[in-house]
This record gives sequence, structure tokens and C-alpha cells, in this order.
Amino acid sequence: MNVTETPESASAEKQDTTIVFCHCAYTKILPQKVKDGVLAGLKQSQVAVEEVEDLCRMSAEKDPRLKALADKKSLKIAACYPRAVKWLFHAAENPLDEENHEVLNMREDSAEAVCEAIVGEPVTLPEESPEVVAEKSQPWKPWFPVIDFDRCTNCMQCLSFCLFDVYGVSDDKQIQVKNPTKCKTDCPACSRVCPEAAILFPKYRAAPINGAPVQEADLEREKMKVDISSLLGGDIYSMLRDRSTRARSRFSKERDEERALKERKRCLKKLQETLDIPQELMEQLPSAEQIQNRFEKASEQPPTAEA
Repeated sequence: MNVTETPESASAEKQDTTIVFCHCAYTKILPQKVKDGVLAGLKQSQVAVEEVEDLCRMSAEKDPRLKALADKKSLKIAACYPRAVKWLFHAAENPLDEENHEVLNMREDSAEAVCEAIVGEPVTLPEESPEVVAEKSQPWKPWFPVIDFDRCTNCMQCLSFCLFDVYGVSDDKQIQVKNPTKCKTDCPACSRVCPEAAILFPKYRAAPINGAPVQEADLEREKMKVDISSLLGGDIYSMLRDRSTRARSRFSKERDEERALKERKRCLKKLQETLDIPQELMEQLPSAEQIQNRFEKASEQPPTAEA
């Protein structure tokens, strides 16, 4: 039996659909022209729009509004990459319904395409759209990892690598982002050591870390960087301890502190470039004692989840 959609039924469906517009207030990853055009086009179409400051922040804080949105029968979200938004909701323990919830990508699609997907028909945008300006409620930039559990193999490399207690392990031995606010702003280094490109930073500039679909070429390119054993010659903590031991032994014989300092700077520079670590974070690297303590703590965690 075929059912023909009438104008009345289409109108009712639109009214039953909640439309959300994410301002992504803490970065400029969304093209300003697209944001302006989408919001102007939706308002011109006289559809109700719920504007939110920043989905990343809401996820990190487990904002109860995310649950209210996830519970909607029909939902359309104008934001960034669908993969990023999916796992932001999942991180807040309010997964989206992939059959009835749709994410429109303002990072890549035009304002006209986003509006048409939401409204259900072509939308003629105003020649000049007022600039969208979102107020920031807090100074903290929502920068933290989001795990794509469709790709994650629970290898725990991120837990072993991160020195800032961002990651943890759940009661069922599953890796999780335990302390998102402890992540160092603009540092995507842990995503570089993930062999499956399963760690996202939605505000990052480049794919696939920003939540864009993962391509085979991405995995091949990252394989040269992500294997800690290949990159650093073994477990990072063991490597650092061994390097320190060898350095003390060498220094006691050579007494060449200037040469040792140059070598250390060279190694740190290579690490910084390889993992795209911001300079300010390099200046905050922990002491040898702190690294040792972090290693011992990580060693107490289960290495993998039980099958």
C-alpha cells in the first residue's frame, strides 16, 4: 500500500521535528558565512530553532539538555561532522537514534544544502545575512578527546600515553574519557597514537581527528606515527626512564651538559612535530618522577578488556 504525503502531513512532520543549531562558540571551525546563512534561512522559513552555545561543552558537562534532545522522536542538528556529534552525545550517556535523528554538517556543506535538508525543500537565502555571534558562558575552551567506539579496540594505548589523567577504565574494563577538563587545550597527541583513528577532537582542524569519516589513506598515513613502539622505541615510560638512566651514565663520563641539552631539545622537537603538540604544552611536560608515578598508576590498570 502506497501512502502519498499531503502538504498537511508534511507540515505536521516538520512541527514534530526538533531543530537544533550549534554555535560552536569557542572556535571558528564552522565557516562564518555558512553559520549566518543557515540561521537566517531557517528563521526565514519560519521553523522553530533551538540554538545551543556549544555541543562539545554540553557533552563534557553532561548537560541534561542533551538527554532531552536525544529523547526526541525526530531531531535534526546543524553542527559539524555527524561522527563527532554522534560520539559527543554518546560520551554524555545520551546516544542519538540514528534512524530518526539527523546531523547536518556545517563544516563542509553549504548553507543552502543544510537548510534544504532541514526544511525539506529548497530555501532561498537572504542576500545579506546578519552575522551570528554567540556569547561564551565560560572561559574554558571545550577541548577533550571523544572515543569512537565503533572503531575502538580497547588497546589502552591512549591510557598509557596520556600523562594528564584524562583517560580511565570503566567497571567493565572499557577505556573511557574520565576527566575531560584535564586535557591540554589544542593538543591532539593521544589521537596520534591510536592505531584505529578512534579518538576524535571535534574542534581539531584536520581529518580524521576532527570527526570526518576515516579513509584507508588516513590509517596508512597515521601508521607511521601512531605505533608507540616504533616511534619511541618501546613503552613511552620505559623509554623515558631508560633514556634518563643512560643519560646519567653518559654525563658522568662525558661531563658535556651542553651536548646533552642539545640532544634533549632535538628529541623533544621531533616528538612535538610528529604528534602536533603545542609549544606551551611542551613547556609543561612533567618531571621524571611524575612520569614514573604515572607509569606505575597506568600499570595497575587492565591492559585489555576480556573477550
